Amino acid sequence: MTTPPSSPLTVIQICGAGHSGSTLLGLLLGSHSSAFYLGEAKKARFVGDPNKPARKRGCKFCGDDCPVWGDYRWSSDENLYEAVAARTGASVLIDSTKGLSWLQKRSSELDALGHRRVVLFLTRDGRAVINSRLRKYPDRDLDDQIDQWVEQIESTSTFVDAQSGPTMQVQYEALATDPTAVLSAICDLAGIAFEPAMLAYESHEHHVLGGNNGTQFLAARDRDTPKDVEVGDRHGDYYASHDRGIHLDLRWLEELAPDALARFEARAGDLNAPMAWEAR
Repeated sequence: MTTPPSSPLTVIQICGAGHSGSTLLGLLLGSHSSAFYLGEAKKARFVGDPNKPARKRGCKFCGDDCPVWGDYRWSSDENLYEAVAARTGASVLIDSTKGLSWLQKRSSELDALGHRRVVLFLTRDGRAVINSRLRKYPDRDLDDQIDQWVEQIESTSTFVDAQSGPTMQVQYEALATDPTAVLSAICDLAGIAFEPAMLAYESHEHHVLGGNNGTQFLAARDRDTPKDVEVGDRHGDYYASHDRGIHLDLRWLEELAPDALARFEARAGDLNAPMAWEAR
């Protein structure tokens, strides 16, 4: 059994729709000297399971020999965040799991244990999200993907509104264009000091479960370690030609077909309006 920490932990929950930049935000926050980014912590249940593919059963950066996750095995008898804090020495844990049933269950556990939670509702222009999903899942029905985005945004908004603790809406495009301001605001909310070194997330060590391969590829490409973060042909040379730093991804402006854009506007335009980000 894990020995409970001597002082309360701070757990930052990043929620919202997939393909909204949570891996980038998690890596940036996890680069704080007091923090550790778990990735999609829900996948901790699969660590070490030989029936799961490598990308789901262990660290995306160093595989089965990970110093954090290598010998970890899920147990309902201990709190995941306390266990990871004991392994890493971190007092701030970041979880980018989007599933609301997971978030609600973990929230109840953390509240009962007296730990502090900060909930970040990460949003991104829905047109960019749909474009990313079409790139990854070209055979899936467009209208279904739009409806799934709508449902996730609406249900997440309901979850966030029900919180009694600190919450913040974070716009991906604002994070990518002014990361210092956005990260400083999040750090203030979490009760930690902003560290400029957080911006250079590629220079920090990470041990992440799940998440976006493209962003992880940028973080891992200069490290001589086993990793399951290669990017597929669907991205072309976007990530391979990416230089260091944080860049706003607006590929949807060129890639999203007019018909897809029209169908998105008809089904989700009103919901997306507060999140819409036009090229400046």
